[in-house]
Amino acid sequence: IRIATLRTLDVSKNNLKSLGHLERLTNLKSLHCENNKLPAGALSSVSTLSKLQTLIAGGNLLGNPVATGGAAQPKPLPVLPAALKQLVLDHNHFSTVPRSVVASTLIRLEKLDLSYNQLATLPEEIGNLKKLEELKLDNNMIVALPETIGTLLKLKVLSLRENAISVTSTLFSAKNPQPLPASLFADTPLIDLNLHGNNLTSTQLNEFDGYKAFLDRRQKVKTAGLYGGAMTNLDVCGLE
Repeated sequence: IRIATLRTLDVSKNNLKSLGHLERLTNLKSLHCENNKLPAGALSSVSTLSKLQTLIAGGNLLGNPVATGGAAQPKPLPVLPAALKQLVLDHNHFSTVPRSVVASTLIRLEKLDLSYNQLATLPEEIGNLKKLEELKLDNNMIVALPETIGTLLKLKVLSLRENAISVTSTLFSAKNPQPLPASLFADTPLIDLNLHGNNLTSTQLNEFDGYKAFLDRRQKVKTAGLYGGAMTNLDVCGLE
């Protein structure tokens, strides 16, 4: 087989610290390199893969600083191909979201997984991902989401299990902002929200601005399901 014609490459579970040069894989559409030991900068050649649609790179060390002998630290991730539709970066020791993950060039990205990192916040640039349908942020330290989350007009699935979202009072104000913006509930097509493991009760969630619109939308999905349409998880977002 000619290397240039390769469309799928799986090098997962190999203890790799480098991927070498991938530039010749000009037709690659799917790259699995999860569960290796890839450090920051190890995916630099991914930026040349203009046809890449799927990048699965969880279980690496992309968020860890590397020994550079005093030189500048490499960026955790390079500029990512605009063709990407699925990006999985769980278990990578990120304390912040790499800028290239929320770049405005990722106009086709539909699924993003940043679970099991050390994220406390999401950048406002998350709103750049206009085609995003599924966002997984489980097992981080997130305390709130930015207002721009409400501009994701394709978002249907959001998982925030085991984070640090909490409220002391549901009398929200400028000094006590709602941790999940009303626009998330009212302006997106979100139907599947998982908040299990946060210090939040279903009673408190019911007091959130916009939440009624979310419940109404989910009820329509349930009704559609009774007549053979799509179904979703209709519990109270994993809360008691």
